[in-house]
Amino acid sequence: MERNRYADLLRVGAIGTVVLGHWLLTNLTYRNGQLAGQDALQYVAWGRWLTLLFQVMPAVFLVGGFANAASWTEHRRRQGDWASWVRRRGLRLLWPTTVYVAAAFLGVTVARASGAGAGELAQTGWYIALHLWFLPVYLLLIALTPVLLAAHHRWGLRVPFVMAIAAAAVDLAVLGPGLPVVGFANYLLVWGSMHQWGFAWHDGRLTCGRRPVVLAAAGAVLLAGLLAWGPFPVDMIGTGSRAGNTTPPSIALLAFAATQCGLLLAAEPAGRRLLATAERQDRLARLNRAVMTVYLWHPIPVVIVAIMFYPPGIAPQPAIGARQWWVLRPLWVTVLALLLVPLVLAVQRAQRPLRRLAAGPGDGGRMSAALLVCGLAAVLPALARLAVNGLAPAGQPAGAVLALYVGGFLLVLFSRRRRSRRGRPRCAGPGARGPTPGRDGP
Repeated sequence: MERNRYADLLRVGAIGTVVLGHWLLTNLTYRNGQLAGQDALQYVAWGRWLTLLFQVMPAVFLVGGFANAASWTEHRRRQGDWASWVRRRGLRLLWPTTVYVAAAFLGVTVARASGAGAGELAQTGWYIALHLWFLPVYLLLIALTPVLLAAHHRWGLRVPFVMAIAAAAVDLAVLGPGLPVVGFANYLLVWGSMHQWGFAWHDGRLTCGRRPVVLAAAGAVLLAGLLAWGPFPVDMIGTGSRAGNTTPPSIALLAFAATQCGLLLAAEPAGRRLLATAERQDRLARLNRAVMTVYLWHPIPVVIVAIMFYPPGIAPQPAIGARQWWVLRPLWVTVLALLLVPLVLAVQRAQRPLRRLAAGPGDGGRMSAALLVCGLAAVLPALARLAVNGLAPAGQPAGAVLALYVGGFLLVLFSRRRRSRRGRPRCAGPGARGPTPGRDGP
C-alpha cells in the first residue's frame, strides 16, 4: 500500500502550527521575585480571530482517522486481532509520552526540592502538561476504531452526521438546563466526527467530486450562523464567557473543522504535486518521524528561557500588545526554535533503545485483551487529570496520578500476547493465524 505523503504533510504542518501558536500566545513576566505566565489572548481582543488560523487540531484528527483506517484494514487483512493492533498503536504514543512525563515529574520534583515557590511550580506544572489533553481523546478513538470503522462501512457519512446532531444536542443540554457533565460527551462526538471524516478520506467517499468543497461550504455557513446568532465566541481555542469551543468542544468548533478539513481535502491534488520529488518526500519523512517528540517537548524551551533570561533581567518585558512586544515576537519564537531543535535531536537519540522494547516484555496470554483494557482505563484518566490540573497542583507533585499512569502503562506493556516459533499465538486453535509484523499504515 502506497503511503499518502499528503497526509504526512498535513500532520507535520498542523503540529508545527500548534507549536507556533502556543509560543506566540505565551507571555512571561518576572516581577517581585516571581515568574508568571500570561495568555496573550486575554489582552489582545482582536487576536481571537487569529485562532481561526492557529486552531489546526481538526487536521490532526482527520489525518488520524485516515491513518487508523489504513492500519486497521491492513491488520485485519492479515487476520490480526483487536488487542494486538490497539496495543501496538497505543504504545507508539505511550512510549514517548512516558519518557516526557517521567522527565517532567523529575524536573518538578527537583524544582520543589530546590525551593521553588508553590505558585510558580503549580503554574509551570500546568503549562508543561496542558497539551497532554490530546492523548486520552486520541487513544480512545484508536481503541474504538474497529467499531467506528465498521459503522462507517455500513452507514458511511451518515455516521459523522448523526454524531454532529448529537453534539448539538449536548451543547443544548449544557447551555439550556445547565448540565455541564454531559458536555464531556462532545470530546468523543466532536473530535470523533473529524476522525470519521478521515475514514471517508481513506476510502474515497469524502474526496470524490465536489464533496470536499460542499463540506467546507456547509461548515462555513453553519459557523457564520453560530457566531452571529449563537452563544459561541469566535475564539476557537479559549473557553469563552458563556460558552466555549474547546473545553468541551462545541458544535461551532465542529463547523469550523468542516470548513478547514474540506478545504484541506480539496487541496490534496495540489499537495501531491508539491511532494512529487524524492528529495521533498525524504525531508517530509524525517520531519514526520519527529512530530510526536516536537509536540510533547515544545513547552520545555519556554521554561528554559523563563529560568535563564527573566530573573537576571536579560529579557525585556514590554506590555502585551505594545509595539515593542510585537517587534520582539519573531525573536522570541526564534530563540525557542533554536532551543527546541537540539532538544528534539537529543530526545530522539535517547529514545532509540526504546524501539527495541516497543513490543514489550510481557505475555498476557488469554488475559491480553483484559490487561489492555484495564491499562487504558488507568492511562486515559491519568493523562486527562494531568492536562487539567498539571503536574504539581498547589505546588505538590501529583504522585498519585503518576502512579495511576505508570500502573496503566505497565498493564498495556505486559498485555502482549507472545507468538510461538511457528508464528501462531499461544493457545490458538487449529488453523488460527496471528498478525504478521508489518508497516503500520500512514
